[in-house]
Order: sequence, then C-alpha cells, then structure tokens
Amino acid sequence: MLNTLSGRFLILTTVFVMLAEVLIFVPSIARFREDFLLDRLERAQIASLALLADDMLSNELEAELLANAGVFNVVLRRDEVRQLMLASPIPGQVSDTFDLRDASPWVLIRDAVEQFFSAENRIVRVIGEPVRDAGLLIEVTMETDPLRDAMIDYGVRIFWLSLVISVITAVLLFLAVRVFLVRPIKGVVGYMQRYARAPEDAHGIIQPHAGVKELREAEEALQMLQTELTHALKQRERLAQLGEAVAKVSHDLRNILTSAQLFTDRIEASEDPLVRRMAPKLVNSITRAVSLCESTLAFGRAEEPAPTLTMVRLRDITQDVVSSESLALEGSNIEIRNEVPEDMIVRADPEQMFRVIMNLVRNARQALEMSDRAGEITVAAEECENAWCIEVRDNGTGLPPKAQENLFTPFQGGVRKGGAGLGLAISSELVRGHGGELLLKSTGEDGTTFEIRLPKGDGTF
Repeated sequence: MLNTLSGRFLILTTVFVMLAEVLIFVPSIARFREDFLLDRLERAQIASLALLADDMLSNELEAELLANAGVFNVVLRRDEVRQLMLASPIPGQVSDTFDLRDASPWVLIRDAVEQFFSAENRIVRVIGEPVRDAGLLIEVTMETDPLRDAMIDYGVRIFWLSLVISVITAVLLFLAVRVFLVRPIKGVVGYMQRYARAPEDAHGIIQPHAGVKELREAEEALQMLQTELTHALKQRERLAQLGEAVAKVSHDLRNILTSAQLFTDRIEASEDPLVRRMAPKLVNSITRAVSLCESTLAFGRAEEPAPTLTMVRLRDITQDVVSSESLALEGSNIEIRNEVPEDMIVRADPEQMFRVIMNLVRNARQALEMSDRAGEITVAAEECENAWCIEVRDNGTGLPPKAQENLFTPFQGGVRKGGAGLGLAISSELVRGHGGELLLKSTGEDGTTFEIRLPKGDGTF
C-alpha cells in the first residue's frame, strides 16, 4: 500500500496539508491571544462602568467584578485623567507590559510564541483602547496562566481540526488519483504485459483512450512503438523464412555450378579464338557464383563471414565489375568508365569488395535504364587522409525521397519495381565488416554518388 503511487500520494498530501496548517497556526494563535487580551480589556471596561454608575460599591462586589473580568486592577483614562477604577491585591511584580494599540503583526506573533512556550506564570500589564470611545485608554493587570491555558486549548482544537481536514483531503485526492491516474496507468501496464506475451498479435497493441493529456501522449507513443515492433518482428520472420528458402536454393545451385566447373577445362581447350577469350571470364563468373552460394549458406547459419583482408590492386576488382556489367549494356546508350588509378592498393577482401562495387554499379545501371536516357556510370577512387575513398556515381535522375529514408534497410530501400532492396543492405554490411562505411554522398537531378570508405591502419578514420 505505502509503496504504491496512490499510497505515497496519500501520505504526501497529509504531510503537506499539515505543513500548511502549521504555517496558518502561528498567526492564528497570535490572533487568538490578541482577542483574548481584548476580551479581558472589554470585561474590565464593563466592570469600571458599573463603578462609574454607582460610586458606593462594596468590596465584595468589586472583587467579584474583577474576578469576572479576570484581572487584578483596572485603570481608565478619561478626559486626560488617569483613574484607578477597580483594584485588588497583586500577588507579584509586573514583569511585562503589552500595548495592543499599535502592535504590528510580527510583534503579536513574537509575543504569542513566547507566551505559548513559556510555562512560568507572570503578572503582566495590558494596555488598549476602550470600546465605543469610552475613554482614551484602558489598562489592566492580569496573570498569564489563564491566557496560556486558553492558547493551548485552542491549539489542540486547531490541531485535531487540521488533522481531520488533512485526512479528508488526502482521502479525496487518493480516490481522485486512483480514478484519473492509477487506473489508466494499470491499463497501460496491462497492455504492455499482454503485448509481451504475444508481440506478434496485433490485438495486443494499445488503443489510446485516456482523458489525461500526458497519459494519452504516453499511450500514443506506446502504440507507435508496439506497431513498429510488430511490423519488425513480422519482417524478421519473413526474412528468416526467406533465408531458409535461399539457403536451400543456394545449396542446389552450388551443386549445379560445381558440375559446370567440370566442363571448363574442355572449354579452355577449344581452338575457337572467341571461346578462348571468353572462357576465363566464364570460369571466373562460375567460381564467384559458387563462392556466393557458399557464403549464402554461411549467412543462413549466422551472419556474413568475416572478410579475409589482403592488400589488393583495386583496379583489378573494378575492371572485373566493369567487364561483367558491360555484357549487359551491349546495344544500350549507357557507358561504364573505370577511373580507378592503376597503382592504387587497398586492404580488402577481393570477393566481398567485388560484390559491393558490383551491387552499386548494377543499381546505377538499372536506374539509368528505368529513366530511358543516355547515361554514364563512373567508378573512381582516391586516397583520403585516413581512408581509401571509392566512388560509384551516375548522371541519372536521383533517388526518390522514400528510397532515401530506408536506403540500407532490407525490403524497404528498393527503387526498381520488383526489386527487394537487398543489394545496398548487403553491401553496407560487407563494408562495415571491413571497418568502413557506405554513404550516400549526394543525389539529385544531376545524378547519384555513393562512397565507400575503407579505413587505413587500425580501422579509424
């Protein structure tokens, strides 16, 4: 109970209300003391008026009047004449004088606090103004014990009243918090627990209905998070199923391609010049296809295999890419240019880097073919300060905004109709395996440029 939100709110409310009552109590007790003293002055004035009406009061009646007024003597000043109206023996010396005529609130509070915490019975003189203009001033002498007893009694009654008010207020606020805060929060927690048990079930997604603005914003944020997570889980499940299917296809395709490799020796022995010229490229293509199938099978078990980094001549890799893609460009108005320096050596896995550059060049070719315009694809590279920078650029129409938002996300970054959007996702993963990064450097009406940054040294840029 006490460690719940509503329980702690109940305790804090009670404490704060009591604190507020304490702050009110101090000036209240000062006001009570002032009213008590003024009441004594008014009683004393009434007693003195009885004497003025009849000068021949007996000692017994005079003592009774003073007892009823709660004072020892009464002095009244009328017409600049100070008269001792009523008097009785004073049991001690007067220790203090309190003038209520021009006392400030701070003086009244100070005197009340001192009186409240002082247990000593003292004789004090109190001066005030007579009521109804019955004179210039009235002065009485009295004991402080009755005043202190009345103040304590008043303080106890105020304490119990404050306590009752605090409890009632706290209970009402407790019920309000239960209805307007705790119950909606428990509802949100219930939705979260239900969703955690079956995140793929769309019925577990929260439906915002809270009336409190902040809680509704929390519910809407949770709904968005659950929707995106459910979508991601479904996509992950589809990816797992696709991976299993691709692994099966790759297994069978690898066997077919391995059989095809057995015939390459005969092809290389052909005396046909065209066959002898094309045979090495065919052998290299089949070898790469077998390697790709083996890598796909490895990916089905885990992730992309770690790259085998060696110092390689980059132009050899880019030239293989250009030669492979040029076969698909025969008869088209698209040209591929290889501007990588002849002597540029980089640290990379040749097969993985071939796949990365091939994906970028193929994407550029397909984008130019979709635009149905003459185009040019350029592969270039240079040595930057801490990295080797490789660029693949085209002069197409640029990438649409939707593709830019999910560029490296599988199944979401595709531009070509029917494309899966896997090429850039795979390329980005391969480049990250090298410790580098694949960036969209620019895109627009003048074309698109992708940059591969391969780190030198310890892998930091």
